[in-house]
Amino acid sequence: MSEKIYGIDMGTNSLKIYQKGAGVAVHQKNMIATVKRKEKEPLAIGDEAYSMYEKAPKNIEVRQPIVNGVIADFTAMQIMIQMYFKMAHGRKVSEGLTANGNSEFYIAVPTDITEVEKRAFYDLIASSSLKTRKIRIVEKPIADALGAGLNVLDATGRLIVNIGADTTEISLISLGGIVQSRLLKIGGTRFDEAIQQAVKKKHNLVIGMKSAERLKMQLASGTREEEETTFDVMGRNLITGLPSRVTVTSGLVFEAMLESMSSIIDSIKFILEKTPPELSMDIMHDGICMTGGSTHIKNLDRLLQQETGLSIMKVDDPELTVVKGLGMIMENPEYERMAYNLQESDFQ
Repeated sequence: MSEKIYGIDMGTNSLKIYQKGAGVAVHQKNMIATVKRKEKEPLAIGDEAYSMYEKAPKNIEVRQPIVNGVIADFTAMQIMIQMYFKMAHGRKVSEGLTANGNSEFYIAVPTDITEVEKRAFYDLIASSSLKTRKIRIVEKPIADALGAGLNVLDATGRLIVNIGADTTEISLISLGGIVQSRLLKIGGTRFDEAIQQAVKKKHNLVIGMKSAERLKMQLASGTREEEETTFDVMGRNLITGLPSRVTVTSGLVFEAMLESMSSIIDSIKFILEKTPPELSMDIMHDGICMTGGSTHIKNLDRLLQQETGLSIMKVDDPELTVVKGLGMIMENPEYERMAYNLQESDFQ
């Protein structure tokens, strides 16, 4: 029987919940659809809400509660979490998730955010209708490294780069702690926006973010390819105002993403420059670990290798490393010290 101990990774793009003894119980888009002026009665959440994105009428608002890695809409995020744990509006949102007075929660939070922003993740659960016994916080890079299969307890330096939907978090870890870290507001969404603008400028075609994401998945590459590939996309022609189809090349997508990819590279180099010499030796030996959903972009690992001269390690299911790391902390007493309680004194 699964215990009522849960790990929650509230990412910009997706929400993941790990249940101790059962594994990843929820992996859905972190999105909510509500009727305006009725925000507390959502029409849909998760993947169902995402299917409405860019297609809903004006009276229905579809939005993401997490922006740039932090909680932008506290009420919406809290409603979503509550809906996954109980019957809501006459329907069961998820199976097997219940919270009673003995429930425990482990919440992953980014490192380079303010203490007030970290506190919001804690308060989200503490002030909800869920009955909890204990709420613990885990630094996201630590959970990320554990989920990627890295040993974070020894005195070896590990450099992990998580390229997510809205942010890129670059972290140097040793002895179970974070030596250096940097959080960039650059991720898959920035890539999509750049592609969207490039198509508009080149072809006079307005496309949606979903279409831009499809172009990224089909054509994006971390390095310029010798042989260009193409993909057709549909949108609204700016000149005629009519629906239109154009053929987009991989070269256009590469040029659109180049600035954002260069910013990520520069930040990785910045962290490497700040790394103590002994830990630099470890990184030289072990290389960089890449995680996050945006690492699915073809040849992005080759780009990092070319620019840093370091070997690159990729993992299976890179978007799930954080929540799997939370699971390891919950399941293994050896990692228990990686989680901590927020004390009131921390915020005075």
